[in-house]
Amino acid sequence: MNIMDCIITRRSIRKYTGQVITEEQLEALLKAAMYAPSAMKRLPWHFVVIQDPEKLAKITEIHPYTKMVVPAGTAIVVCGDASINDNITHLTQDTAAAIQNILLAAHGMGLGTCWCGLYDNVERRAAICELCGIEDENILPMSIIAVGNPDDAPETPDRFKPERIHREKW
Repeated sequence: MNIMDCIITRRSIRKYTGQVITEEQLEALLKAAMYAPSAMKRLPWHFVVIQDPEKLAKITEIHPYTKMVVPAGTAIVVCGDASINDNITHLTQDTAAAIQNILLAAHGMGLGTCWCGLYDNVERRAAICELCGIEDENILPMSIIAVGNPDDAPETPDRFKPERIHREKW
């Protein structure tokens, strides 16, 4: 799949076959994440991979919009490390870039993903820290990504809006 097709056809997947991704696929996704752009090349990310069915079920109790992680079979908790870069804007942007790389790499490999935001909810973030054994206050869970073999193929809507392009001035 060429890169433009990958970008345009990627969709959030909420239905999965239940077949867990391979270790090779997982490693490729994490490698893609770590090649994302990063402010000042600080690379302030950490990733907690969860595949234990009981922990996946616990995630759905913590975050009501993550029901798809159980059938997906894999959740990646993307964390920012404030001891590497304490600028929350940079941390948010850097982890978002890493997340986008995971989403696109997965789609290119025929996998499905769903990005579930986490950072802005202090209670959920604290509960995820407890679930993942994160005790360092500098490690901030930013998002949870469900990853698995898709059992759904949402249509691609036309999102290109030329009227939102402004040249030289508004």
